[in-house]
Amino acid sequence: MTEGRSPRCEGRGNTHTRWREDGLMANIAILFCKRIQDHSCIACAKCHKAMDELQGEFSRYADDEIHLVGMTDCGDCPGLTVPRVKLLREVAANLGRPIDVIHLGTCVKLAMETAQCPIDFDDLQIMLERELGYEVVLGTHSY
Repeated sequence: MTEGRSPRCEGRGNTHTRWREDGLMANIAILFCKRIQDHSCIACAKCHKAMDELQGEFSRYADDEIHLVGMTDCGDCPGLTVPRVKLLREVAANLGRPIDVIHLGTCVKLAMETAQCPIDFDDLQIMLERELGYEVVLGTHSY
C-alpha cells in the first residue's frame, strides 16, 4: 500500500476500493437474474463488454483496475439473494479473492421493472451494505 493512504478510498465514490502500489483495484461480483439472464443476454456477454470498456455502471471505475471475483445468479424467486451473496463471500474468501462491490446485473434491474421480481432494491441494498459491508450497485450496462 502506498504510504499515507487508507485501504479505503473515502470520498471517491468507491468506498470499498482497495489501494494497490500502482493504483486502485475494485474487486467486484455480479449477480444476474436466474430467470431472464439468458433471454436478454447469453453468457453475460454484455456485462463483460461493459466491464472491459468501462461503460454503463462500470464507468465509475475509470481510474481503477477492475477485478471480477465471480458471477452468480440471484438465487431465483422469491428472492434468495442474501444467502447467495453469503455463499459467494465464503467461497471467494476461501480462495483469497475478497469482494468489495456487488453489482446487480442489468437483467436483475429489468426483472424488477418488468417481470414482477420480488427483490426490493432499497431493502436489499441496505441489507448487503449494513450486514455484509458491500457497496451495492444496481445495473451493469445500458444495452
